[in-house]
Amino acid sequence: MSVPLVSVLLPVYNGEPYLAAAIESVLRQDHKHLDVIAIDDGSTDRSLNILQRYQVTDDRIRVVSRENRGLIATLNEGMTLAKGEFIARMDADDIAYPTRFSRQIALFRERPELAISGTGVDRLIGKRVVRGTPNPIHQSADWYILSLFYTVFMHSTVMYNRNVIPADMLTYDASYVHAEDFDLFRRISREFPAAMIDDSLVAYRVHDESVTNKHKRLMRRTHLAIAAENLQREALIDDPYALNDIGAAVTPDTVSRAADCLLSIEDRIAARGLRTSASHQEGLMCFFYFLYQLIADEKQPALTHQFLTQTGKWHTIRRRERYGLRAAAYAPWCSGLWSDASLRLDALARYRQSVPAKSVLPLQGLA
Repeated sequence: MSVPLVSVLLPVYNGEPYLAAAIESVLRQDHKHLDVIAIDDGSTDRSLNILQRYQVTDDRIRVVSRENRGLIATLNEGMTLAKGEFIARMDADDIAYPTRFSRQIALFRERPELAISGTGVDRLIGKRVVRGTPNPIHQSADWYILSLFYTVFMHSTVMYNRNVIPADMLTYDASYVHAEDFDLFRRISREFPAAMIDDSLVAYRVHDESVTNKHKRLMRRTHLAIAAENLQREALIDDPYALNDIGAAVTPDTVSRAADCLLSIEDRIAARGLRTSASHQEGLMCFFYFLYQLIADEKQPALTHQFLTQTGKWHTIRRRERYGLRAAAYAPWCSGLWSDASLRLDALARYRQSVPAKSVLPLQGLA
């Protein structure tokens, strides 16, 4: 059997602090037949210099540099340049573990009908790794149902199978800025089988300058617009505008409508006899937490209290959050104390779960 070519799509925009480690992790894969497409999207730091240095030493790297056009245009440009049977996504601030590509290729060889696969992730916080834990639902998931509610794969873990996905489908839609992966994954999983390797094969870096952190508000708005489209298409929603509106502004009215929307989805799933569907229940729970976090981030405990009371979901959040929220909702001066204490406890929990990152950060000093 011939060794398949994997095209690695690596968009780069001002990735200097972490780029060298990301490239090293790709070049050190145990699957060596690679075509690395590194597109510098008008960086103003030393990203291009780093890419060119690696291109000189490894002819598997192709570097494209031009003016800034944004992530979606860069991804689509990379798709057109890809030559491989498989296309692997990689972000300039993440780390791919050495067996990532070989494990995903083996899965496609075992199940050639698969169109897309993702993997589990560890989280990289500074120089420490918080180990990921497998989700049991992934072993029997209906990926299309899950993709109605949330982005089913971490973008930098994805590998696409071009033997299955039509070329005109394998493009990112510019209408869905900062949630283009959610849109593409839902379209693929609606038509073709998908799968997840539960083992963590990527270290996802958590830092303040990540796209997720810098564009959180717009990302959430786009996410809610996609979810509204999905649920409306499945006739699971009465008021799709409720999701768009809470994405635009969190107010007592939009919180009330979002809560009613969530309850309506639950009722319709129950009416269709799908209450026992693990994928529906997982999707609903993830969607609840998405809305809950969106509202909680406004740091107005009265609105979070309203949402939990109206949906009847106080039992789904942590005990310490219940106590803090109830106090802060009725004594506004407690709000800041509760929020700060909750953040400190979360940070402490992450620290206690973390372990030293030994060989996970290869040659990071070269950047």
